[in-house]
Amino acid sequence: MDVGVYSLDEVTNEQIKEKIKAHESFTIKEIETLKFFNAVEVIEKMIESLGMKCRVYSTFRTTLMLAAAIPNPITAVLGIGTAIGVGAHNLATWGPDYEIGKNMTLGTLDIIYKK
Repeated sequence: MDVGVYSLDEVTNEQIKEKIKAHESFTIKEIETLKFFNAVEVIEKMIESLGMKCRVYSTFRTTLMLAAAIPNPITAVLGIGTAIGVGAHNLATWGPDYEIGKNMTLGTLDIIYKK
């Protein structure tokens, strides 16, 4: 699957909405920390305004779940707690049209069409 990658400064909200309407997957990069959560909220609202459902998640959650395999009580509890939280979140957002993967460390959002 070819996924377009766009800087937040080079793509407009209208272009993002058109990509969502066309069921495209894409990545937005170079998002400043102060604009990050606003960008997530705007894209989530765009998806929902088109009658679609979305799931927002952190891209590093799998890494946290792997912590359960480390033989240490603290990391085991962290890993198991994360796995339970991810499972509950997936049930609450069952069958999304889009997933929005947040990576605040890299300043990227992966907007992935799922259906």
